[in-house]
Amino acid sequence: MKHLFLITITLSILFSYGQESIKPNQRMKNSNNYGIFENQTNIGNPVIKGSIDYNKETQEYTITGSGVNVWGANDQFQYIYKSIQGDFILRARVKFVGKGTDPHRKIGWMVRNNLSSNSPEVHASIHGDGLTSLQYRKTNGGETEQIIESDNKMPDVVQLERRGNEYYMSTAKFGDSLVTTKLEGVQLRNEVFVGLYVCSHNPDVIEKAIFSNVRIVKPASKDFVEYRDYIGSTLEIMNVETGKRKTLLSSGHSLQAPNWINQDKELVYNSNGFLYNFDIKTKEVKQIETGFATSNNNDHVFSFDEKVLGISHHNQKDNGISSIYIMDPKGDSTPRKITPDGVGASYLHGISPDNKKLIFTGHRNNKYDIFSIEIESRKETQLTDTKDLDDGSEYSPDGKYIFFNSNRTGNMQLWRMEADGSNPTQLTFNTNFKDWFPHVSPNGKWIAFISFPPSIAFGSHPFYKHCTLRLMPMEGGTQKIIAYIYGGQGTLNVPSWSKDSKHLAFITNSDNL
Repeated sequence: MKHLFLITITLSILFSYGQESIKPNQRMKNSNNYGIFENQTNIGNPVIKGSIDYNKETQEYTITGSGVNVWGANDQFQYIYKSIQGDFILRARVKFVGKGTDPHRKIGWMVRNNLSSNSPEVHASIHGDGLTSLQYRKTNGGETEQIIESDNKMPDVVQLERRGNEYYMSTAKFGDSLVTTKLEGVQLRNEVFVGLYVCSHNPDVIEKAIFSNVRIVKPASKDFVEYRDYIGSTLEIMNVETGKRKTLLSSGHSLQAPNWINQDKELVYNSNGFLYNFDIKTKEVKQIETGFATSNNNDHVFSFDEKVLGISHHNQKDNGISSIYIMDPKGDSTPRKITPDGVGASYLHGISPDNKKLIFTGHRNNKYDIFSIEIESRKETQLTDTKDLDDGSEYSPDGKYIFFNSNRTGNMQLWRMEADGSNPTQLTFNTNFKDWFPHVSPNGKWIAFISFPPSIAFGSHPFYKHCTLRLMPMEGGTQKIIAYIYGGQGTLNVPSWSKDSKHLAFITNSDNL
């Protein structure tokens, strides 16, 4: 009866997170669903046990935790974790709930050799007072030797990456560029635990935090060969206003370039030369019948009214180069070839609002420019003529403008021109990254695009890089980051806006999915 009495008393205790002391040995209920993680535990056996609540709909984690500290020779905190080997990228948006009790309460990413309180570790931590630090313990039972502080104070985006024996903490206030700190000389095991943690820095207090857009990424190997070796893919959608993302489908295949169709009820993507339809409600995947066209790349486009589907198929009768075809979006007709044989590779990017023209990147005269072609007459018109690369063309919803990317001024930037190719105007002037594939929202207010890191080759948009998705007004102007991703080629190649102009669909990548 004594034990029953104690349990009854424990379950009757009410408390406020981060504000009120809790009686010893109180336990909080954990849900048995941990999302992308495999398990949870209270490291160091704190007197007050924390909890994990995973929301399947929002894919957010609400974590409570107590504990004396994460410091010195022993730690105490609430931990949700996953086992992993080799290199990785950990990323999340993080937020404390409430004002808290101790300014040194901590949340963030934790990497550990084992689940003991004194394990060797590396952790990227946000403190209650805004301090942001990369901390580590080199040996089992050793002291936490040093703090490497970030210039960011109270960021809400935290990324921790391992490359061999190097660790990189990158932080930002959502919408800003990441600021990176590097740590060398800490040799954790190849097999480690990685996860999210909460520590109250007070044994009698419980603290609470919310983690969203949580991603664990296994990057491509250093020796992978582009267009021969592929890693897994995740189909995601994002609320553009809030930046909150949701994973819809993960695959070991290379999925690329999703379009929204059927009043935002379905998505279409390409994989291994075929097109697939994904039903958002039922999660069912169906292959779209494309007849002889079984070598389609990721340049597939639906007309504004969704009555025409344009595809870029590598035509074996024309030396395997990409040619443009149109077909019934339901797959009820044989694709009809639009670009003539023998003129050079053609990569579709847009269909005019009146369904009379296609715009594409064409390889003509030993260089790539933007062309339009009339569907009925198959007459080509060259719209741009530069010595470098013009690509990624797309009509505005009213058909007056064509948006595209070009490196004619030395760095890949976004441009706009009249529908006839006149009056080209540069819209972005970034020097630290390279902008590709402008997509105009259906309401004509915004442009979403992908930015590649400055290290990529001139005119290249490769797979498997740290990239960002950005948003700016359609007329140009101030940009903001709306997603930090690991991806690149195939992430955002085609028009990817929902009809309500509130969401984007895109692809991210990770190995071992």
